[in-house]
Parts: sequence; structure tokens; C-alpha cells
Amino acid sequence: MTSAMEGGTAPAGAPSVWTKLAYGFGSVAYGVKDNGFNYFLLLFYSQVIGVDARLVGLAITTALVIDAISDPIVGYWSDNFHSRFGRRHPFMYASAIPVAATYFLMWNPPQGWSDEALFVYLLVMAVLIRTFITFYETPSSALAPELTDDYDQRSSLLSFRFYFGWTGGNVMSVLMFMALFPMFVTATIPDGRFNREAYELYGIISSALIFLAIIVSAGGTHSRIRHLKPPPPKRRITLGAVFREIIETLVNRSFVSLFFAALLGAVATGLSAALAFYFSIYFWRFDPQQIGWITFSVFGSAIIGSLMAPYITRTLGKKRGAIIIGLVAFLGAPLPVTLKLFGVLPDDPAFNFPVVVLTTMIDTGLIICFQILSSSMLADLVEQAELRTGRRSEGLFFAASTFIRKTVQGVGVIAAGFVLTLSGFPTGASPDQVSDETLWRFGALYVPTILSIWLAMIAIMSTYKLSRSDHEENLRKLAEARKVS
Repeated sequence: MTSAMEGGTAPAGAPSVWTKLAYGFGSVAYGVKDNGFNYFLLLFYSQVIGVDARLVGLAITTALVIDAISDPIVGYWSDNFHSRFGRRHPFMYASAIPVAATYFLMWNPPQGWSDEALFVYLLVMAVLIRTFITFYETPSSALAPELTDDYDQRSSLLSFRFYFGWTGGNVMSVLMFMALFPMFVTATIPDGRFNREAYELYGIISSALIFLAIIVSAGGTHSRIRHLKPPPPKRRITLGAVFREIIETLVNRSFVSLFFAALLGAVATGLSAALAFYFSIYFWRFDPQQIGWITFSVFGSAIIGSLMAPYITRTLGKKRGAIIIGLVAFLGAPLPVTLKLFGVLPDDPAFNFPVVVLTTMIDTGLIICFQILSSSMLADLVEQAELRTGRRSEGLFFAASTFIRKTVQGVGVIAAGFVLTLSGFPTGASPDQVSDETLWRFGALYVPTILSIWLAMIAIMSTYKLSRSDHEENLRKLAEARKVS
């Protein structure tokens, strides 16, 4: 069998600080895109543009399902791509302009169109942006297992990626609440959160930042191309062979555990993210500046999560650490809402503000740590699969991860739309137009739903089997196989 085992090896040990910074900074692109989709898109199209929230949720989810087909295709393609610039970088460079352009158009919908026409516009734009970002994010993510095969260093490398991903997206949220929304307060629109011009400027700034992140990351890791794993030798590939290779690579008990855990996690993320600003604006009744400071606290969360993950990897191991950190994080996330529902916290924004800031910063930091550990667990499956199949399939594994986020996170957005509908949430309402009864139903529907999904996710993740010693044994066997070949 001709295999990747016959090629050169990826550089072991710790990548340089510059490599970590350049690789990590690239996730700003996905962070900005994801932040906008998760936190602002439903609010913008339903409350500002005036499209029915259920139609918005349907458009986003339909786009996710249509686009999800691109993930395994791009992942497999980048695993087997031959070029003088390696397997991954041609995709990364080529995606920069299309991603930035379509993201700009997303936030500048035509005026005067009907709900049905805007639904189609949103659907088309969502499909395009998500497809183009796949051509960047999947090959870029797949670089992680190639840049280092060390059990601990993978968590360190991914800590940089998650730090910049969360920070990049959060920069735009803070900018919105602390600068753009106040800037667009007018006599006719006294709350800048409901002025479409604020979102148009957001689209311009975000698109520029996305373009910069992609180019800096691709250029900053360009010198490592000659050290990365080569593609397998060119061969005749049929559609049947492609599907057989994909199935052969991904049929793995530990991967199945991560796959279904990530599936539930994506639903929960879609649900909580879509409703995050509904809670801030309506449930807690915070003003834009207060929301800006809450969002600003996530900068601290990114530091907490990024510093914790390598330490947890060294002391507890990835699986045990992820389960412990996940339980604390996911049980704590809806706690402030629960306390307010039962009257422990008063209906006083000034009193609740520091409570929400502190709990948001700590809990989000734990969630970031959990995400880093989960991604590092996924990276460790690459060598296990290589032993079994003789192929390096980083692209396929990380494509599976983005496939999950795309196909089911929209289910969370749909769920958010139904939570709003079942609670009787009015469309286009200002905070003082939403009754206390509606807000109580809103919180009471949300808390048990999100908790059930998160706890099921942790239960499934507990069936993952690959440990530090297993990974090191896989590396030893691969080294022996390369010597023989």
C-alpha cells in the first residue's frame, strides 16, 4: 500500500511562537463570521429589517444543510491536493476575497423587498459565505496536527487558535455595543441597536478584518509548507473510492463519540448564541454600554480558557479534563437566569450587572477551555487513523467538525425562534414593550432545554477512548512503519 507513512514527517515538538501567533490569528476570520451569525444575524433580520424570526431561522438552517456538502469535499480535496504550495495554503489564499465580499453583502440587504424576497436573499448569501469560509477554515484547521504531533503542544497550539477566534469575534461585538450602536442613535431611532446603518458599517469593518486574518495566517505559516506532510501519490480516484476512503477514515469509536457530542454541542451553541442578546436586552434590560462591558469581559474569558487548556492537558489529560470543565461550565451557564426566575436576583439591572459580568467571564472561559480540549482530542485521532488506513486525513477530520457546526447549529437557531414564539415574544418590540410574563416564559423554556442538550453531550463524550499513552504508542508505531518503508 502506498501511504503517507512513506513521506516526510511533520515537525515534532513545539512550534515557534511566531508560528503559533500566525496560525492562531487566522481564526479571527472564522471568529468574526461566527460571531455575526450567532449573535447579530437573527436580531438584525428579525428586529431591524422586520423579517419573521422563523423565516430567518429557516433560511440560516437551510443554508447550513446545503453548504454542509462542501465540508467533506474540501477536506478530502485538501488532503490529496498536489501543488508547489502544499496541500492547504492554495485554498487559504484563494478564499480571502470571496469570504470578505460575501460577508459584506450579508449585512447590506436590499431595501423595500418583501419578507419572501429577503428570505431568498439571506439564504443565498448564507450559502455563499459558509461555502467560501469552508475553503479557508477546513484546510487551515487541518494544519494543527501537521504543525506538531506532541500531545501537549497540540493543546498549546489550539489555545492560540481559540484565543484569537474568540477575541476576534468579540472585538466586533464590543465595537458594536460601545461605539457603533451609540454612534447611530438618531431622533427617529433613539436606540442604535435598531438602526440598520450600524450593521452596514459593521459589515465593512468585519469584512476587512476577515480578509486581513486570512492573508496574515496563510502568509505567516507559508514558510512551514516544506515541513508539512506531503499528499499521497497521485492516483485514479473514483466517486466510489472517495466514499470508501471517507468512511474507512471516520469509522472509529472515539471519533463517533466526538462527532455526536459535537453535534449536540453545536445545537446548544446555536440556541444560546441566537438568544444571548435577547437575554441581555430584554431579560436583563441592560443598556448598550452595559452589554458592551459584558461582551468586553469575554476578552478575559479568552485568556482564562487559553491558559487553562494546556495546564489541564498536562495534569488531568484531555478527556477527563474536558468532562470536568464541561460539567462546571454548562451547569453554571444558565444559573443567573434561573436565580432571576425564582426571585433570588431582583428585577434591577444595576444590581444584576456585576453578577452577569463576572459569571459570563468565568463561565465563557471554561467553555473555551472545553472547546480547546475537544479539538485537541480530535487532532490526536489523525495518527490513529493513519495507522489503520495508511493515509493522513487531517482535512477529513476537521471537515467533519465544521460539517457538524454547519448542519446542526442552525437547528439551535430554529429552536431559538420557537422559544421566542412559544414565549409569546413580540417582533420588533423595544424592551419596555415586553411583559414580565413573557420574559418569565422565555427564561423558563430556555433553561431546561439548554441544560438537557449540554448534559447529553458530556455523557456521549465520556465514551471517547484515546489517552496520552495511546497517542504516544501510535506515534511509536508510525515511526517504526516509516523506518521499514
